[in-house]
Amino acid sequence: MQALTNLVDGLSEFFGILAGWMFFAVGIFVAYEVFMRYALTSPTVWVDEIARIFQVWGTFAATAYVLKHRQHIIIDLTFRDVHSLQRRIVETFSLLVIAVFGCVAAKYGWDIWLKSTLAGHTTDSYLAVPKTFTQSAIWVGFGLLALQAFVEIYKVWTGQANLQRSELGSH
Repeated sequence: MQALTNLVDGLSEFFGILAGWMFFAVGIFVAYEVFMRYALTSPTVWVDEIARIFQVWGTFAATAYVLKHRQHIIIDLTFRDVHSLQRRIVETFSLLVIAVFGCVAAKYGWDIWLKSTLAGHTTDSYLAVPKTFTQSAIWVGFGLLALQAFVEIYKVWTGQANLQRSELGSH
């Protein structure tokens, strides 16, 4: 089980770092577009669509990373004792909600992606990028989120979870 935990943690870490670089690239792309459009009066045809693809992938790829590092919004007015049974039960319940949502979103995302891919759908732009590029981000991102949620449940019950959020400045 520890090998699976390490694999999912590693994937979440990789996709989180990749997402950060994708958002950085979007900033570069948009700055380039602004320069091309207003300084050289020669706008590009690719920046809008590529930046949109990177933003979609960055958003969905980062969800498991955020969960792994417990950097999402948390309100913990009760159950502050991280070693209590009640805290573990509450953590497990919230992670199960995330896991179920991730599984449902991944399943429906897969269905939409498969239908669109088999039909050969493309975007309605000059580039006509296959929609598979953006739609695959949904099932990949939410699938990884669900896996990370299950890993976090395992960590909660084996004492490996970082439940002390006050160290991270989250309170």
